[in-house]
Amino acid sequence: MTDTAPSAIPISGQVSLPDGRVELTPGSPPPSGPYANEDLLPVPVVKRTWTTYNFSALWVGMAHNTASWTLASGLIAVGMDWKQAVFTIALANLIVLVPMLLTGHAGPKYGIPFPVFARASFGVRGANLPAVVRALVACGWFGIQTWIGGEAIYFLAGKLIGDSWANASHIGGYAWTMWLSFALFWVLQVAIIYRGMETIRRFENWAAPFVIVGAVVMLIWMSNKAGGLGPLFDQPSKLGWGGGFWKIFWPSLMGMIGFWSTLSLNIPDFTRYGKSQKAQTWGQALGLPTTMTLFAFLSVLVTSGSQAVYGQPIWDPVQLAAKTDNVVGLLYALVTVLVATLSVNIAANLVSPAFDFSNIAPRKISFRTGALITSVLAVLIFPWKLYSDPQGYIFTWLGLVGGLLGTVAGILVADYWILRRTRLDLTDLYRTGGRYWYDGGWNWRAVVAFLVGGILAIGGASFKPLIDGRPIPALSSLADYGWAVGLGTSLVLYLGLTTLVRPKEA
Repeated sequence: MTDTAPSAIPISGQVSLPDGRVELTPGSPPPSGPYANEDLLPVPVVKRTWTTYNFSALWVGMAHNTASWTLASGLIAVGMDWKQAVFTIALANLIVLVPMLLTGHAGPKYGIPFPVFARASFGVRGANLPAVVRALVACGWFGIQTWIGGEAIYFLAGKLIGDSWANASHIGGYAWTMWLSFALFWVLQVAIIYRGMETIRRFENWAAPFVIVGAVVMLIWMSNKAGGLGPLFDQPSKLGWGGGFWKIFWPSLMGMIGFWSTLSLNIPDFTRYGKSQKAQTWGQALGLPTTMTLFAFLSVLVTSGSQAVYGQPIWDPVQLAAKTDNVVGLLYALVTVLVATLSVNIAANLVSPAFDFSNIAPRKISFRTGALITSVLAVLIFPWKLYSDPQGYIFTWLGLVGGLLGTVAGILVADYWILRRTRLDLTDLYRTGGRYWYDGGWNWRAVVAFLVGGILAIGGASFKPLIDGRPIPALSSLADYGWAVGLGTSLVLYLGLTTLVRPKEA
């Protein structure tokens, strides 16, 4: 029997509960060696306590953030009206919810994080490939969100301190006080993550409703400035519903999917704490598409209002909030931005790469050390440049991220659901010579599927403003569908290679 075939024979070293959850046999020694540490081991069933509310609150906190706001407002900035922007985002989140639930299933069932889950398909060592790719993407996101949070601190302090802060001398194109604000927000996030996952859960529970209220307050303020809600709905599309719109729609849809393509991979990092499959399924289904669509609706209306009031759409909510003369209102708006940014950045962009980097050398890199590595790399990728332009932000950054990570999602879904029928051997995920060791710790079938899928997904894409031109112009026709191309290609190719060249027997 090959290691990809489902089996009815009980696997030693683990027990299955009546509700389908699996854990290591109580009382048995946990896996040890070079591929295990405390942070990567399966969460015991007794510690899987997150409920439907916890997962819904997690998504409300992550969806209602400044980067999500700029997704929707950025679509207004490139010419869509509010109906087109909301439609694009709602559809994208319904689509990405599917792989999110499929990969999230392994969390409550086995209590394992994403990099350990990836060992089943990529190999115990090979899992470092998707883990590092995912981690580097998270570093970019963490840097962007930290820049946004620092910007909020900069404007907030400027209103309280005055011109000496707001008009300080410039270094590298920005006031030195802006760099200081960036550093302060960076330190704040690292301090929270060092307190552990339970602190993050409690923070998400109260941050979620606070952010919702803040977004509604911004809508009321902008509608008053515009003379009512009418002008917010009346801003016309610059694209119409013809060819001009559809030319923008497909890369925009892939970009919106790309926004959460990171979480569609590493959602087991959170669902491993789930009380049941029902908790994670309902929590995510209620939390992701509904809140993202609602928040998109609020943000596009406010951005449309800014176009009516100021003559051009202001897609950055921090820049927009800074235009108010009401100090109390400004303070509330910017504090909301800070809470929202903290909420998503810690949960989505610091927890997961911390596990990913820990997976590279479990004996040497702990969860906290992985978080610190992420924080440092996030500064080195120059996030202020990634965030400076909506065209590059949506079409280059999000498009490339979505296309590349879609390939990993295709392999994970094919391996876990189609080949293994959701059946894993927990102890073999942590040891050499087991069913997931393949050839020297690497499953070359997954690597080939990842490389081919990645080339087809992003090889023909435009890398502006990073570089001019397209790496493989002949693939340009696939570029607007990067996430779908990557996911579909890698899924089919991985299944084909595994069927034609079966892995060695366990």
